[in-house]
Amino acid sequence: MFVQPLFAENALVYAIQNATTEGKITVIALLLLSLFSWTIIITKFRQLLIARQATKNFFAAYNATRDPLEIRRQGLEFEGAPAYQLYIRGADEMTFHLENNAVPMQVAAPSSPENGQADTAFLARSTPTKISMPSFEAVKVVLEEAAGGEAMALERGMIVLSTAVAGGPFIGLLGTVWGVMATFAGIAASGGATLKAMAPGVAAALVATVTGLLVAIPAMFAYNFMVTTIRHLTQELDGFASRYANQIEHVYVDHRPLAEEIRTANEALAGRIVGALKSNETTALVES
Repeated sequence: MFVQPLFAENALVYAIQNATTEGKITVIALLLLSLFSWTIIITKFRQLLIARQATKNFFAAYNATRDPLEIRRQGLEFEGAPAYQLYIRGADEMTFHLENNAVPMQVAAPSSPENGQADTAFLARSTPTKISMPSFEAVKVVLEEAAGGEAMALERGMIVLSTAVAGGPFIGLLGTVWGVMATFAGIAASGGATLKAMAPGVAAALVATVTGLLVAIPAMFAYNFMVTTIRHLTQELDGFASRYANQIEHVYVDHRPLAEEIRTANEALAGRIVGALKSNETTALVES
């Protein structure tokens, strides 16, 4: 009379139907954790897939030019690529200093490169305006902040997966232990330890452990895959930040000795004064 329902009904449904209130609360909590976990898995997987492809396209475009600001001048965009976000932050800061704190250079027209493509040395010699070392330090600060911000954006939401991996089985175990305690308490109250008395409570208790494992196992595989991908993207980001800063320094940073900088500044100031005097003389002659 007792065994028949076990074959007629699904074991999981039977266990849930006979679960205590505490067991049902545990299963509901695990289902909510699973919902958040799968939301993060789907969203994060899509984000990382776009980031990997967009980063690959960005690096291909960046490596095709020697000028570290060329991509910004062309107006190319690579949405979803963390390296591009770092690049555009640095390029905006560089543009600001070139427009407001530029150091004029005396450029002797260099000969064109033999292969028709400008290399770093050619660009450094032919750049008419550069920035000073203090301005370059400000650019490096922006690059460091951008790298940290992009790394945090990649890791956002991973705490939910780590919680599901570490906490899911323990929450399920809590429900199991609680259900077994309730089962033995019922047996003690009834005074008889029969299979009919123990089976519903034990089955209801074990369903919490099963639910906890079902929550943790997919989260574990997804977490390991995503952590590896994020680590790879972060290492690429750090490497690119260093390479980008070096290329900016080679092309756009003034490394002349201080005495030469002062002499050039004085010459430029003298030229502006002479130009102003000539302009005043011309205006006076016209008025007379």
